[in-house]
Amino acid sequence: MNGSTNRRRFLTAAATLSAGALLLASCSGGDDAGGDGDTPDGPVELRMVMWSANEGHHEIFNQIADAYIAENPELVSAVSFEPLTGSGYVNALTTQIAGGDAPDLAWVSEANAAQFVQSGVLYNLQPTFTETEGYDIDDLLDGAIDVWSADGEIYGYPFSNSPFGMYVNNDLLAAAGQPNPRDLMASGEWTWDKAMEIAAAVADGTSTTGFQASDDPYTNWNAALGAMWMSWGAAPWSEDGTECTFDSPEMVEFFDWFHGQIYDTGAVAEPGAEFDFASGQVGLRLSQLSSSTALGDDFAWDFVPMPEGPAGTVPVVGQGGVGVVARGDNPQIAADFLAYFTNPENSQLLAQFFPPPRESLLTVETLSAAAPALTEEQIQGTVIDQALVGVTKAGHVNMSEIADPVRVELDALWVPEGDAATVMPAICEAISDSLAG
Repeated sequence: MNGSTNRRRFLTAAATLSAGALLLASCSGGDDAGGDGDTPDGPVELRMVMWSANEGHHEIFNQIADAYIAENPELVSAVSFEPLTGSGYVNALTTQIAGGDAPDLAWVSEANAAQFVQSGVLYNLQPTFTETEGYDIDDLLDGAIDVWSADGEIYGYPFSNSPFGMYVNNDLLAAAGQPNPRDLMASGEWTWDKAMEIAAAVADGTSTTGFQASDDPYTNWNAALGAMWMSWGAAPWSEDGTECTFDSPEMVEFFDWFHGQIYDTGAVAEPGAEFDFASGQVGLRLSQLSSSTALGDDFAWDFVPMPEGPAGTVPVVGQGGVGVVARGDNPQIAADFLAYFTNPENSQLLAQFFPPPRESLLTVETLSAAAPALTEEQIQGTVIDQALVGVTKAGHVNMSEIADPVRVELDALWVPEGDAATVMPAICEAISDSLAG
């Protein structure tokens, strides 16, 4: 990409994200915003926006909603789940809120949690969760609700607390003469370098690809790579979010390494290539428990913990949270529904796709019923053991302003001559004002 094109894309992205930031600012108002708290004249209709259009997700959500309505007909007459798919999810959501069409509840990723919590978009759930019989806040994993909390109050619930692991196509590995990752785990040799060596051998001269990240690294950098660079001891910014560390030696080393897996070893497919693990086209795929639902017995596969990097093995969880929008028409009723939606019984239903942040439900028995395609060994070692100690990927209070400028600057890396030592400082220059603000 030439410089003028890059600058045009950046300016367009910056304008869009600045508008998004203003929308979030105008959405703030905390608990006093939105509904007046008065009891409505009759049952209300609730609407939750979400980024998933997965039929299985919607089936379970509707099952829970129907049960709630049956138990509370005087409060709620209907609950709808509205998918806002695509890369502009946050912009679409904040536009609805600022435009007077606020949903009652919203699904938010951990990357944007701080942004929504700190801006006052979300309603305080602590009183409702505390007062709801049988909710059992003390059952929540230590640290699971950290990014959803402020000043000792809870503003969002991470109904999905799903560790990342590596799906392995054992047939492809065997055909390429490569070792089984479980044997490498037993000998202490399951490292990122070894994983990419295996991936390169799988991809060599075939119509398959060796390694696939959890998302497209070329368009969604944090979702794709945020669970990987922690094993290098790297982070995109300081713990308080005010200082850019994309240019740290650890992050430069990671991106230089990843660039080499694309253009030197061929372990990772170049931009634009598409492969599907479930169709047998990928040797190693970084993903989460929910991906197991698409797998059958067409080929031999496994699900193992993430490899070790220069800074060791770092278990990472991806979180999907749901909160009540403070500017919704009926935040108190929506909070009551959310307490029902995420109570221990319904968390067990949601566990089919979303490992819960409840310690009592992180059992082989619960998750085996929810994810029958996984073995007990896979559930215990790759899901439960990792969830108990996992950390979340990086997020930021100004994530909407940061995400696209980083992606634009990274375009210069995704070419054969790309140089991480040059690109990483450029990223810091592009986002420094957003971090400081």
